[in-house]
Amino acid sequence: MSLLRDTSLSAAQLYLTAPYVCSYLPDRLACSQVVAPEFLAVPGAYSELVRCGFRRSGTLTYRPQCSSCRACIPVRVDVALFSPSRTQRRSRQRHGGMEISLHGLSDKNEYFDLYRRYQMIRHPDGDVKGDGREQYRNFLLQSNTDSMLVEFRDSGVLRMVSIVDILTDGLSSVYTFYEPNMAKASLGTYGILWQIDACLKLKLDYLYLGYWIKESKKMTYKTNFSSLQGLVHNKWQALPACNF
Repeated sequence: MSLLRDTSLSAAQLYLTAPYVCSYLPDRLACSQVVAPEFLAVPGAYSELVRCGFRRSGTLTYRPQCSSCRACIPVRVDVALFSPSRTQRRSRQRHGGMEISLHGLSDKNEYFDLYRRYQMIRHPDGDVKGDGREQYRNFLLQSNTDSMLVEFRDSGVLRMVSIVDILTDGLSSVYTFYEPNMAKASLGTYGILWQIDACLKLKLDYLYLGYWIKESKKMTYKTNFSSLQGLVHNKWQALPACNF
């Protein structure tokens, strides 16, 4: 049964993929529920889908629909209640002088070079094959919703790029990649802090952070942000109170 609340969205065509090896828990098989692309032309459809636990990769909008696993928990930060930790305040102070600019989704060699370095060092076992440029373009530079690319520079040098979707009730953090050779720089943390601040400035309620999996060390960082909510049993609730 569909979890979509708005009657205008309940008619969305949803397709189930064939089983594939889970990229986060490789000992398990995963399936995804995919939304027919033409449905996203409905005003506000993508925002409602994200509120119902969907996410996008390029122009593909999906949510996990595994037969015997419910490990993927959609999470979001309630920005009005967010309070940074001491470590996060240090990150904000350290990187607060960066030059930040907003752009449409565009292809630059320096973006791809940074993305490639980030993948090779931070995710050496990832699915980037060969040069990886086509995969990069399909994943990050294609969108069927309102998206922006955020540049973070230090003295003119590109240090980080974030891809962010603009929703009716918040921002959705699609992907961030940054200079991997800056040890203990906490650039990823600062990127999320900037997006939380952007939500506040835009008077948006939530920053959506995709999925959190308790067993995945790659996703532990998400629980470091206060006022984190999880979509559990079709209801958004404070993550520590979630019944797993």
